[in-house]
Amino acid sequence: MTAVEQQTTIKPGWTGRFFEDFAVGDVYQHPLGRTITETDNTWFTLLTMNTNQAHFNAQVGAASEFGRMLVVSPLTISIAIGQSVTDTTQNAFANLGLDDLKLTAPVYAGDTLWSESIVLATRSSGSRPQAGIVTIRTRTLNQDAVEVLTFRRTFYVHRRDADGARSHFPQAATPLSLENEALENET
Repeated sequence: MTAVEQQTTIKPGWTGRFFEDFAVGDVYQHPLGRTITETDNTWFTLLTMNTNQAHFNAQVGAASEFGRMLVVSPLTISIAIGQSVTDTTQNAFANLGLDDLKLTAPVYAGDTLWSESIVLATRSSGSRPQAGIVTIRTRTLNQDAVEVLTFRRTFYVHRRDADGARSHFPQAATPLSLENEALENET
C-alpha cells in the first residue's frame, strides 16, 4: 500500500474537559510555564492604569522593602487563570466566582510561573441542564517551587453533548489528505 492509498484519519486536538470529565480530588498540573518579563509587567501596569510606581519605576522599586520592582498583582492573577484554561475552563461559558484570593509571595520580572488546580466540587446546574458547575482551587508556583498565589474559582462548564460544546472548526472545500497532497505535488 502506498502512502497515497492510506486512509486519512482526522485526529482531533485537545478540546478541553467537559462537565462529565471533572472528578473531585483530580489535580491538573497545567502544562505551560510562563516567564514574566519587565516589558510584560510595565505594559500590563500601564494598560490597567495602575499608578503605583513600585511596578514600573526602578528607582522606587529599589527603594522599597523588596529592593526591586514588583510584578503587578493582576498580571500574576491573569497568568494563573490563563494557565488553567486548557485543563479547566476550555469549555466553560461563565465564571461565577473568584474567592479566597491570596498573594502569598512577591513576583518579580524574570520569575517563571507554573500553576496547578484541584477539583473541589461539582454539581449539575438546576437552571441549565446542558451544563454543570465546578469549583477548583488553583495555586501558582515560581521556578523555585515557592507558592506565590492561590485562589478558588467556580465556573459553568458545558456537558459534552451541549450545543455550545460543538466544534466550530471550518470545513474546507478540499479535505487535507495524502491523496490531495500527492496530486498537488504532481502539478
